[in-house]
Amino acid sequence: MSVGDPHIVVVMGVSGSGKSTVAAMLADELGWDLLEGDDLHPPANVAKMAAGQPLTDIDRQPWLAAIAAWMADHLATGRSGLVTCSALKHSYRDTLRHATIGRSGDITFLLLSGTREELRARVTARKDHFMPPGLLDSQLDTLEPPTPDEHIIAIEIGPAPAEVAAAALTAVRKRIAGPA
Repeated sequence: MSVGDPHIVVVMGVSGSGKSTVAAMLADELGWDLLEGDDLHPPANVAKMAAGQPLTDIDRQPWLAAIAAWMADHLATGRSGLVTCSALKHSYRDTLRHATIGRSGDITFLLLSGTREELRARVTARKDHFMPPGLLDSQLDTLEPPTPDEHIIAIEIGPAPAEVAAAALTAVRKRIAGPA
């Protein structure tokens, strides 16, 4: 990948990790399009989560396909972008990676991670979100840690959001620039 090629950054992590906040800050700084992945959930998925029921792999398939289609369209038209998506399992990340096959451009996964206590405090403090705090444990149980071959950038969420976004921006720019 070269610096001028389009790039997609998937800001990933469990509920409450700050995906939307950090992605918005990055989109502002980079001037890239931003997709809030939750907006592509079918209504049945939203209803299921709002009722406190975790999604299954089958529930997630159309959602992941919609996100991958958005990514593929951006790469095909030479546009960089950011998307928020929990991307909890290797297989989910593989589905998203397939959006880059045969296209100029690249994809980076940016994992926002924190302690169970940090995440629970954040999820509990949120208002007007369809995902109840009770589903945090199921997301943490589902999260498959990145493997070295995935080349995922991991950022801890402990600092203030602006600091997390600054660290993420530095890491993304370094990744796009490639080896020195």
